Amino acid sequence: MEKAKVKITIYGAEQICASCVGAPSSKDTYEWLQAAIGRKYKDDHILYEYVDINEPPNDEKHQQFARRIFEEDLFWPVVMINDELVAEGIPRLKPIYQSLEEHGLKQQ
Repeated sequence: MEKAKVKITIYGAEQICASCVGAPSSKDTYEWLQAAIGRKYKDDHILYEYVDINEPPNDEKHQQFARRIFEEDLFWPVVMINDELVAEGIPRLKPIYQSLEEHGLKQQ
């Protein structure tokens, strides 16, 4: 039976979050996360998606979450795994890996 895919969505912006000065950009974080996760897990069951919070796609869910980031002053990038917020600001790998394993991914 085909395993369900895990969707990792990174919400970010070109501009670095005001509280995250000195942090890598959201795009750099997105690429770094793909590399880090790819080294540890078989990522053929993982879908990656990047959403620019200043120009979210014409999709209600992404537009609502982008508004929420500004309204609640969340730090970006925000890392979502299957619509569950697992990290914001400078992400740490441990909670991300833990969430991936809770979603059934096994380390290689």
